[in-house]
Amino acid sequence: MDNKLETISNLFEGKEIRSHWNSEEEEYYFSVVDVINALTDSKNPNDYWYRLKTRMSNEEKSEVSTKCRQLKLKSKDGKYRETDVLDTKGILRLIESVPSPKAEPFKLWLASLGSERIDEVFDPEIAVNRAVEYYRNKGYTDDWIKARLTGIVDRFKLTDVWKEGGINKPIEYALLTNEIYKGWSGMKASEYKKHKGIRKESLRDNMTDIEVALTNIGEIAARDIAITEKPQGLEENLKVAKRGGGVAKGARDLYEKETKKSAISNKNSLNYKYVDEAKEIESKGSESNE
Repeated sequence: MDNKLETISNLFEGKEIRSHWNSEEEEYYFSVVDVINALTDSKNPNDYWYRLKTRMSNEEKSEVSTKCRQLKLKSKDGKYRETDVLDTKGILRLIESVPSPKAEPFKLWLASLGSERIDEVFDPEIAVNRAVEYYRNKGYTDDWIKARLTGIVDRFKLTDVWKEGGINKPIEYALLTNEIYKGWSGMKASEYKKHKGIRKESLRDNMTDIEVALTNIGEIAARDIAITEKPQGLEENLKVAKRGGGVAKGARDLYEKETKKSAISNKNSLNYKYVDEAKEIESKGSESNE
């Protein structure tokens, strides 16, 4: 495994693509000018982007230009300046719009990804094989991979029960999941990720064996209670989810009593470490005011 942060920046080897992590949205935002600079031979990437944005807005009616926002990113001189940024989806759309020979390899890569996804519709095993290969490349054992895939299936069983109880919005699934997490760990998913020092990465992929087991216990308990009592609507299902988390909390308490150690770990499987950009900006701001 390499030591590179796994974001879209990896596509531009040798080129710095500044990025910003939005913890509330759990989304990365990338500097548009940096991407333009990497894809073109323009001596003035800012001017190139201005002209491209104008064309996209006036002629193509593209959403890319309208979804562009500004964030403070660190410049070469060390100062933080307002910079046009796009999220991952927006950057990929931008690449498709850049009329440059350097952009062609990326366009071919995007086309290849689209083709792979279409193939998976006809043969879902391709997607499973890809997931297994990905985990193996990450260094996970086959036993871990088998347990992880089983856990994914069990998760679908839980969400199917929630659907029968009238749950159908992504935010509702998130709230119910958080209730289970809070029930046994005392943290909702975003807080748990922060505790482990991860961002967009899967929380479960960065859990220890006991953390995975307790999560499974909480979800299975919530599922089985719901099957028996058939709660309807978000409020009733939240109560059941909390009870499911409580079952896992009982298991956690017993584990910690017998092992004399915490079931909650701040360990992760990353081979890189994140820098808190917000604190960096705040620190730089304080220095400039001194």
